[in-house]
Amino acid sequence: MSIADRIDLNSLLIFAAVAEAGGFTAAAERLGTSKARVSLEIARLEARLGCTLFSRTTRRVMLTEAGEAVYARCVPPLREARDALAEVGEGNAELSGSLRITASVDHATQSLARVVAEFAMRHPRLQIELRTSDRVVDLVKEGLDLGIRVGWLRDSTLRATKLGDFAQYLVSSPAYLQGHAPPTTPEDLAEHSWVALTLLPTPLTWTFTSASGETRTVRMNAALRTDSASTLRALLRHGAGVSVLDQANVEAALRSGELVRLLPEWSLPGGGIHAVHPPGRHVPAKVRAFIDFYRASFGATTAFQAVSSVIEAR
Repeated sequence: MSIADRIDLNSLLIFAAVAEAGGFTAAAERLGTSKARVSLEIARLEARLGCTLFSRTTRRVMLTEAGEAVYARCVPPLREARDALAEVGEGNAELSGSLRITASVDHATQSLARVVAEFAMRHPRLQIELRTSDRVVDLVKEGLDLGIRVGWLRDSTLRATKLGDFAQYLVSSPAYLQGHAPPTTPEDLAEHSWVALTLLPTPLTWTFTSASGETRTVRMNAALRTDSASTLRALLRHGAGVSVLDQANVEAALRSGELVRLLPEWSLPGGGIHAVHPPGRHVPAKVRAFIDFYRASFGATTAFQAVSSVIEAR
């Protein structure tokens, strides 16, 4: 009997959970089992393979070189097979298991949390984990089912479904404008105090388009920078300068008068809101159902259509 014949495929799924969670306790919580069982299965797997899969420290469990090889070669096809079998048996069955979603802090607060709460009430047997981070996380390594990306997309190994669009506005506060003449052309912005959002690929270079189609690109000077859209909004409200915020982030402040829109006759490139998920021929029903549900909240069609291109938010 070969080594492969003696490997329990469930132990590979436990191995994947430990690798993604970074520890035995966290993996046990994710799998809904005991730490002792996780430790036992990993020990059995290492014994059968004749190699050490994890290096253990007091703070974290990390893959060894052999563990990296096993993860890269075995885990993706195993998960695809599991999802395919689950899809065959799903039919009209109630959604169950776990659904792990990631999004930026701002988007989760402003939009996603409400949708997740409503979706959870409709599917009480489904355990949902919503993780928030302003960094673009690796869905596969983190063991995540779905990511909501707000912005612009680049080629990658992930698949994406568009949920909606958003506009961007040039804004500042009345307090700042009391001491500075409002810009009348895009070129005037180079003389203003710019607050840069470092999450963007080019936070200092912006292209404006007029109603007639004329474009002008301006390079800003920023003495103040931040890596959070909500912090950027707060800085602008307190008179720090001028910058660009997405529509959802700024609409309430515009209505209250805390911020004002500048150069409204000039538009900025819009962005998209996408749901991204790991590649595979079979998309789990829970992922399809959530994408449909969230897309419906944007007023779009609810029929799920897999996007053929592979893209990821930058």
